[in-house]
Amino acid sequence: MLRVVLDTNVFVSSLLTKRGATAQVLAAWRDRRFLLLISVFIIAEIQRVLRYPHIRDKYEITERDIDALTELLQKDALLISGDAAVAGAIPADASDEMFLACAVDGRADFIVSGDRHLLELRTYRGVPVLTVHEFLDRLGGE
Repeated sequence: MLRVVLDTNVFVSSLLTKRGATAQVLAAWRDRRFLLLISVFIIAEIQRVLRYPHIRDKYEITERDIDALTELLQKDALLISGDAAVAGAIPADASDEMFLACAVDGRADFIVSGDRHLLELRTYRGVPVLTVHEFLDRLGGE
């Protein structure tokens, strides 16, 4: 089974929109077409983003929703330590390095992202960094 790290923007977009490519990625995870790799750092980032007032208000997200999502991630995703040494890999945005660390520690097949800093890498230690559409194309071929 494919082992995949989703960037926060892909994950959050897939939760907030019921249609489109990011929603298809989340549906594929729910259908167990790939194993989602996640770290406590990524979970904390998802929680932080979902708590932004403009997101909470627009999408009517409650603390209960965030807690339920956290529980789902801890139960249905593979929790990875995410503490691999990757410092300096993305000088323009070190906060994106948590996805690289998770991918390295979890022996990921892919990182899926919409973030230009990650996408500019193209690969990291042999792990391809794909857009959502590229990932869906690869997933379709599995």
